[in-house]
Amino acid sequence: MTQPHPPTPPVQPQRRQFIRRSAALGGAALFSSLGHHGVWAAGSDKPEKQEVKIGFIPLTDCASVVMASVLGIDKKYGVTIVPSKEASWAGVRDKLVNGELDMAHVLYGLIYGVHLGVGGPKKEMATLMTLNNNGQAITLSQKLADKGAVDGASLAKLIKSEPREYTFAQTFPTGTHAMWLYYWLASAGIDPFKDVKNIVVPPPQMVANMRVGNMDGFCVGEPWGERAILDKIGVTATTTQDIWPDHPEKVLGTTGDFVKAHPNTARAVTAAIIEAGKWIDASAANRSEMAKTIATRSYVNTSVEAIESRIQGKYSNGLGKSWDDKHPMRFYGDGATSFPYLSDGMWFLTQHKRWGLLSEHPDYVGVARQVNRIDIYKEAAAAAKAPLPASDMRSSTLMDGKVWDGKNPKAYADSFAIKA
Repeated sequence: MTQPHPPTPPVQPQRRQFIRRSAALGGAALFSSLGHHGVWAAGSDKPEKQEVKIGFIPLTDCASVVMASVLGIDKKYGVTIVPSKEASWAGVRDKLVNGELDMAHVLYGLIYGVHLGVGGPKKEMATLMTLNNNGQAITLSQKLADKGAVDGASLAKLIKSEPREYTFAQTFPTGTHAMWLYYWLASAGIDPFKDVKNIVVPPPQMVANMRVGNMDGFCVGEPWGERAILDKIGVTATTTQDIWPDHPEKVLGTTGDFVKAHPNTARAVTAAIIEAGKWIDASAANRSEMAKTIATRSYVNTSVEAIESRIQGKYSNGLGKSWDDKHPMRFYGDGATSFPYLSDGMWFLTQHKRWGLLSEHPDYVGVARQVNRIDIYKEAAAAAKAPLPASDMRSSTLMDGKVWDGKNPKAYADSFAIKA
């Protein structure tokens, strides 16, 4: 089992006061200080629910939810965010559906899977914003690396030359990590369902399970890819931003019922988290403060080192290669990161269809319009003074050269050589 890492000392009161003041000063310059407090806290715009319980999994990309609370940005918008540390994505799903959580830092594809009744209970769901782009990785075990399997091509060669049951872990059947893992394996000519075995493991348990030999590789969010390297049990075969630069990742998710009953609360929380993401992305110093905060036992519970290097774009693969990543994890990206593009949600549906999670083509754009609450986001962005993109769709080129722009999702889903 993984030895527990010494807990990072909690944020000291003096430093907490400093970062709160820093956030307030940034707010004064970027958001006209507390100019929106009166709007959200009075009259018909008052949040219907002032205390909002938001679930999160111990991952670096929970940071904007946590910092909105720690910095007191939530109070600006008349709400109090109560972060709730959860053990697994299945647990997050169940607590969202039954109302134990109001909202969650959650996998993009999980929200769509629940909305369509794939892999769990069917319930109308809502994506309020994208929490981050980039920042996940596929790790191969040190044992595979010692045999020369360090990327997709060399892994495919090893699987062919030394046949056995190779096991790979992802974090939830319809989630982002499953889709990144399957896409990467298939791009190397490896069928993720016929050539290897897939299992589901909660993110914080990935490193411990690789340490005892339960899997040959895994896809998960940081800091667990970096943790595997620091613990010398795995190497980074690829980052997910190498699969899709500036890809969508976690979202602020909730149920459709919650938004219907609490639209003002949904707007207020979204605005606070947009602003927190803007604070994180504003400087290396802010990212460093964020790393120190979320490394503590209350949140991710690992070393600051495991979080900070990659959040600052400083990458190494555990094999001697180091680089400054052009697409590290981002939480705001001048508003482009946090916008819930329809095409982003639709992409996950194309992959759900590709891998047989959906038996028929869904109404891609129709489902995306139901789930991605761009109306709520636009009002929250106005409050947080975040710019909006010119279109609800965007165009991206993935690692295999395929262009995704949302224009013909049926053809795109059917175009892959390896599929269910």
